[in-house]
Amino acid sequence: MPSFLLKRWHGRHIIAALIFIAILIIVITFHNWLLGVLALLPLAGLVFFIWKAERAFTKDLYVYISTLSHRVKKAGNEVIHQLPIGIILYNEDQIIEWHNPFISTLLDKASIIGEPLLEALPFDQELKEGEHSIRIGASTYQLIHKPEEKLIYLQDVTNQTDLQKKYQEERIAIGLIMLDNMDEATQGMDDQHRSITLAKVTGEINDWAQRNHLFLRRTNSDRFLIMMNQRSLQKLEQDRFDILDEVRDVSSENKVPFTLSIGVAAGSDNLIELGHNAQASLDMALGRGGDQVAVKNGQKLSFYGGRTNAVEKRTRVRARVISHALRDLIKDSDKVIIMGHRTPDMDSIGAAIGVLRAVHLSNKQGYIVLEGINPSIERLMEVLYDHERIGSCFITPEEALELTNLRTLAVVVDTHRSSMVAEPKLLSLAPRIVIVDHHRRGEDFISDAVLVYMEPYASSTCELVTELLQYFNERVTIDNVEATALLAGITVDTKSFSLRTGARTFEAASFLRRNGADSALIQKLLKEDLEAYIKKAEIVKHAEIMYEHVALAVADKHRQYSQLLIAQVADTLVNMTDIKASFVISERPDGLIGISARSLGQVNVQVIMERLGGGGHLTHAAVQLNGTLEEATEQLKRVLQEIDAEEGLFE
Repeated sequence: MPSFLLKRWHGRHIIAALIFIAILIIVITFHNWLLGVLALLPLAGLVFFIWKAERAFTKDLYVYISTLSHRVKKAGNEVIHQLPIGIILYNEDQIIEWHNPFISTLLDKASIIGEPLLEALPFDQELKEGEHSIRIGASTYQLIHKPEEKLIYLQDVTNQTDLQKKYQEERIAIGLIMLDNMDEATQGMDDQHRSITLAKVTGEINDWAQRNHLFLRRTNSDRFLIMMNQRSLQKLEQDRFDILDEVRDVSSENKVPFTLSIGVAAGSDNLIELGHNAQASLDMALGRGGDQVAVKNGQKLSFYGGRTNAVEKRTRVRARVISHALRDLIKDSDKVIIMGHRTPDMDSIGAAIGVLRAVHLSNKQGYIVLEGINPSIERLMEVLYDHERIGSCFITPEEALELTNLRTLAVVVDTHRSSMVAEPKLLSLAPRIVIVDHHRRGEDFISDAVLVYMEPYASSTCELVTELLQYFNERVTIDNVEATALLAGITVDTKSFSLRTGARTFEAASFLRRNGADSALIQKLLKEDLEAYIKKAEIVKHAEIMYEHVALAVADKHRQYSQLLIAQVADTLVNMTDIKASFVISERPDGLIGISARSLGQVNVQVIMERLGGGGHLTHAAVQLNGTLEEATEQLKRVLQEIDAEEGLFE
């Protein structure tokens, strides 16, 4: 506290004391006036002294204030002119009126007064209120804009930015590599040939790891652990994980080339969480058919590769294990509710019928959720409704919700996406869920299932269910209607056994034929009426060829077609000469825009549809979009252009 302020503080107490003394003198004067007069003399002297002190205080205060004002002004000038912070003032026309010397040093100009603000500083767009980051030369500056004061501050934050960038680039990422078809690729090889081939593949992986500065450790004969930082991960993503192609090429002389599946996790500082996410990413890559990479960076999930069809597993051990596990779950339930995806097709209904047969073999009650009949299953449903045992097992979604209790088993067939099932609410009510599907795994996965049987190599879900039935009991018998429904599902999804068929597909079909599947009835169920054929022809005539091998057909505006008919048009187009992939876009009766995609395996249409928010399989996928026909067409063309630029898929 300044000395004059201390004096002021003490002065207040002195005045109080003087008043007290004056009161005492008055009292004394009443008793003895002579003593009172004598006491007034020192009091007068004291008052004179206080008056002099007050004048000195006022003078000191004036001097202090004058000095302080000068010091504040000098400090302000020092801040404005000497601190490494740029200050700019501009007028209503955004013309610079004043700036401090730091701006001259920053821009290497004597003055920018009188220049337009947007020309003097490197702004990419109109400057808005708040904080921004701009680059000037090799430095990064934090810009604070205050439009009301027409004021701009600039501060060099290069060191902080570089440090933050370095931190982000050096964050740890964990990856798991798996030779996803080692048993199939080495089938029939002798030990020497097998060892040489595996050494080539392992050497290719080691070289790739060294080139990209990855820590690689082999944990099993077909598994590797990799650790990297974000900088290395970004480079791998830019190269689109070329190790997938390198491993496939090095073993291309084999009957079945080696393929890799890789799961990578990043974006977290918790190593335990990274490890769990890496395993989940690997499971995702395997669930989508292998030969691809799944990268989970924070909440973002990206996929690379996936150009080849999943390799058919030669062993049926997993089918037997899943079948026995399903049998135990059914026996431990009082009822089983089976449901497929919305707008069910032959594969969905056929698979549901197969699971229903397994339920009846266990002497349990089973029901199939059916929200409605569409043209693709209309003839099949007529046959099923006439069946004494099966016809009464179809229920509505509302009835399914009423029947569900704590001992109900829900079996989802031909889909694994919670948003696609016939009744999503059932998933939260049923205590146990089983999934049987042949589609490549997507992000919207029913995560709380107790049993999952997903095999992307399979032609159809009906094929998988047929195999499960063969191991369900020692002597399994199914009647001809059930066998026909299952075989119809396989026939539709394989385009009459011309696509995505393996040895196990024909073995399943053979089992169904032995159990009375009626191929003539299937042909009758699949017959097409003339009106639908004409509608398809109307869409086909609008087809255009893009990238020399891609057919794109957009239906007439305000003409609505079902998703089934759109898919059939896509099937027709993909069978044209030199066409590798086909896409059909049309308005649907529900007000959405439907896109159906097909390929013969050279192009992964699932990846294309996923970028639009849909999904499916490597050779057939779809998506439903909000908006107009023109907007959907533009979105699809933009995605095709991006993918062609990234991978050259359509060459």
